[in-house]
Amino acid sequence: MQTDELTARIGEAILASAADAILATDREGTVNFWNPGAERLFGFSKKEAIGASLDLIIPERLRKRHWDGWLHVMQSGETRYGAGDVLAVPAMTKDGRQISVEFTIILLRDADQKIVGMAAVLRDVTRRFEEMRRLRRQLAERAR
Repeated sequence: MQTDELTARIGEAILASAADAILATDREGTVNFWNPGAERLFGFSKKEAIGASLDLIIPERLRKRHWDGWLHVMQSGETRYGAGDVLAVPAMTKDGRQISVEFTIILLRDADQKIVGMAAVLRDVTRRFEEMRRLRRQLAERAR
């Protein structure tokens, strides 16, 4: 198998996986890619998500902050979450539950290097977040 063909097969397998949520948007934050992992994590089908705003998964109380950061990245082309730093935030599922997700983003650029959107790889870390919160409470109680 040629390297290019292998690379293409690996890419297709990753994008089709249900292990991690992978999504992509245009510059305005409209979803244009939603993999099986995103369906599993958030509960919205591909049909429901494609064409929808990212507000679909952003808790209402955090939307202004999200869009302010989004606008900064779109204007500056700079983000620390594309170079290995992981962002941890609350997200919403279709049934209204709040979950904790960690993710990295990838800026999508056209041939002229203009940003045309973003892609993100997300993972549910709700159990770990809740366990850390429980352990912090226990430590605080013992310190009293």
